[in-house]
Amino acid sequence: MMRRSPTFDEIESMFERMARQFDEMGHQFGGSNLMSASYGMDIDVRDSDEEFVVVADLPGLEKDDIDLSVTERTLTISASREMNEETESDTESREFLRRERRHESMHRTIRLPENVIADDATASYTNGVLSVTLPKRSVESDDSHRINIE
Repeated sequence: MMRRSPTFDEIESMFERMARQFDEMGHQFGGSNLMSASYGMDIDVRDSDEEFVVVADLPGLEKDDIDLSVTERTLTISASREMNEETESDTESREFLRRERRHESMHRTIRLPENVIADDATASYTNGVLSVTLPKRSVESDDSHRINIE
């Protein structure tokens, strides 16, 4: 099985750290995310001989708030949460000292290996953790044949 270069993992990790720092900076100044919200969810990706598994932390969301789509080589996880707007009479009697809970949306796109069977993907969502399992086609080691040299 061909593995990705550790150099690319380091570069991707560096970009994720930078995006999180920009997001935190935006929140400190009362603004929204300065970078894309695609790094708003933490994920783990596990690649074995039999399957490709993506686990995403999506706390505070309902199953209906999450949308999964898979193409031949890409898994996309999208999620959004609408905060209930309070009526004017609710807010007249009190003032917020800090209000950080608001509409939130995020997405993440994960590149899939070539031998994933997208049609057989399964997903579960329990206690704020989404798990997506994509089985792989078995790699036939006996697929080679001898070539005669003339």
